[in-house]
Amino acid sequence: MANVVVVGGQWGDEGKGKVVDLLCPAFRHVARFNGGNNAGHTVRFADRHFALHLIPSGILHENCQCYIGPGVVVNPVSLVSEVENLEAQGVPVRHRLHLSPRAHLVLPHHRALDVAREEAKGARKIGTTGRGIGPTYETRASRTGLRAGLARDPQRLREKASALAAELSRQLATYPQAQQPTEEELEQALASAEKLVPFLRPVDSLLAAAWKKGEAILFEGAQGTLLDLDFGTYPFVTSSGCLAGFAAPALGLPARALDGVLGVFKAYCTRVGAGPFPTEIQDALGEHIRRRGNEFGTTTGRPRRTGWFDAVAARAAVRWSGIEAVALTKLDVLDSLERIPVAVAYRLGDCEVTEFPDDAEELAAVQPVFEELPGWNTDTTGITEFEKLPPLAQAYVRRLEELMGVPVVLISTGPRREETILRRIPPLSGWIAELG
Repeated sequence: MANVVVVGGQWGDEGKGKVVDLLCPAFRHVARFNGGNNAGHTVRFADRHFALHLIPSGILHENCQCYIGPGVVVNPVSLVSEVENLEAQGVPVRHRLHLSPRAHLVLPHHRALDVAREEAKGARKIGTTGRGIGPTYETRASRTGLRAGLARDPQRLREKASALAAELSRQLATYPQAQQPTEEELEQALASAEKLVPFLRPVDSLLAAAWKKGEAILFEGAQGTLLDLDFGTYPFVTSSGCLAGFAAPALGLPARALDGVLGVFKAYCTRVGAGPFPTEIQDALGEHIRRRGNEFGTTTGRPRRTGWFDAVAARAAVRWSGIEAVALTKLDVLDSLERIPVAVAYRLGDCEVTEFPDDAEELAAVQPVFEELPGWNTDTTGITEFEKLPPLAQAYVRRLEELMGVPVVLISTGPRREETILRRIPPLSGWIAELG
């Protein structure tokens, strides 16, 4: 099996956790390359339900070794809690999770600064999760951050953490309403960091050895393409690179280690937080889709905004990440609709736009040009063969393929692992053909 990257093609929450979980039996190694505990992956099978935030979804498969790379920012309290919760549910973690010593730690002061800045923006909030992710990437870039490897030397850890906390406290003091973290909170974070020492391993060397031996690696992305720091709807974005091309270098591997890219898209769109959303549905139908799709954040519980499938944005995501095949999730959420609009272009003033704008204000000003497709009005929940889908549901999938320019090889018809269609579409070859 080839080395494959799984990335979200929209604004996150596309169902990447389920897709990675489905693919894991074909891989020996699963590696997370970006983001922090602002992202959440939900995996359901049989009567079990797991919500993962930092640990790759491969942890639920005993054949998989799991890695958290240097490009991930790690809240030590959150990661320790996640490990303990999984082990309490009978999932073995201790000898299968590998944390890069180069990963940066999120302190309570990062989180406090994140919240203070967001509250100070008032009506101009960007919708951050308040998990301290952006400020941690800032201290990483300014070379004042705290790496996980320091936990191997508790004295150095505390010295550097004290200096960083003092600097962040000075920044916090400029916000009159900000809550300064307590010494106890800082100590809890550092004590948790020390508990992570047994997981510290040379992730880059381990993955390089696996690649050299020809063992398959699955690269797991967080968030979604449209939240990428450079190509997303800036400034309403995350603080890391979300494109597939970041995966290998972020884990210490050369770009040529990547063999394929699988993009995950919902059959409609959702977005959490603020920012432009051209196809947003702002009436009772939007609420219907939210309830039917259980569109509430895995990490924050926040209700997600809902909208129709945006082919303009999807085509951009396909190009930016080199997506070669698509996993389409939550098709069943659309089962009861009579008509299903799909945005095929935008209108900006008197002009029709088919390229995704590079400016958030311009994107906020566009009007979507919709193509209406007939709904199938039939329950598709749990269907596992494409030919057994209603003909109009099949037609919807094929139209999305035409608009994106890439094949849909996996379709989710429910939240559980078992509720999935794997399509074998000739003449697909290489890693795509191996997915089945």
